Amino acid sequence: MGIKKYTAYTPSRRNMTGSDFSEITKKTPEKSLVESLKKNAGRNNQGKITVRHHGGGNRRKYRLVDFRRIKDGIPAKVIGIEYDPNRTANIALICYADGEKSYILAPQGLTDGMTVMNGEKAEIRVGNCLPLSAIPVGTQVHNIELKPGKGGQMVRSAGTSAQLMAKEGKYATLRLPSGEMRMVPLECRATIGVIGNIDHNLINYGKAGRKRHMGIRPTVRGSVMNPNDHPHGGGEGKAPIGRPGPSTPWGKPALGYKTRKKKASDKLIVRRRGAKK
Repeated sequence: MGIKKYTAYTPSRRNMTGSDFSEITKKTPEKSLVESLKKNAGRNNQGKITVRHHGGGNRRKYRLVDFRRIKDGIPAKVIGIEYDPNRTANIALICYADGEKSYILAPQGLTDGMTVMNGEKAEIRVGNCLPLSAIPVGTQVHNIELKPGKGGQMVRSAGTSAQLMAKEGKYATLRLPSGEMRMVPLECRATIGVIGNIDHNLINYGKAGRKRHMGIRPTVRGSVMNPNDHPHGGGEGKAPIGRPGPSTPWGKPALGYKTRKKKASDKLIVRRRGAKK
């Protein structure tokens, strides 16, 4: 998918870019696969803000994407590629031979009329979903499960893919987009190919209002606040942090402070992201 530039008839339009939607072939969503999406503006069930800078935004409907891909052995034809406002990747509407329709993440190269299939006996072809045990080493994959049958949880955003590096014993070793090397059980499923809409990260939003349409509110620096609002606030003119390290508004360490606790899955990480080779 390409990038289009806008004519600069206002200052905000000068550097604004957007997707040209050249991959999109179907404009309206499938009604049976759409649900209403309630807004919560970053608030929990008590009405307290737990995620800052959320609120407003355009109204959306949620598309029910099939991340599990467990309908094995039945070919499905691609009806169209659609835009999904809830994710960076595009989605593909497929129709199985028995008439059932579903949405899947659209990999690069998947077009209308192509056939996809799930299961161990499926071909190694873009859009097909197989267990890692049936995928050759070196293949680019996405929508990868962490637990068999749970559905894809990793590598689901636009332009990303993981590479299957090795298979040994009960586990496959994958190189994730972050550079992390991780072991995943061989029974877990993954989809062949690189996710489409690869130019998504090149888009320049151009103005604050466009982020507001996406439901993202302004982020204010702590250093321009008052000391009762933020630990970095206060002072005459530009003042330094004034503490041993940067902090969150609630006084906890920030910016690089490691928050991950010991998890059972830590033993499956072969090499962490950002680690020196």
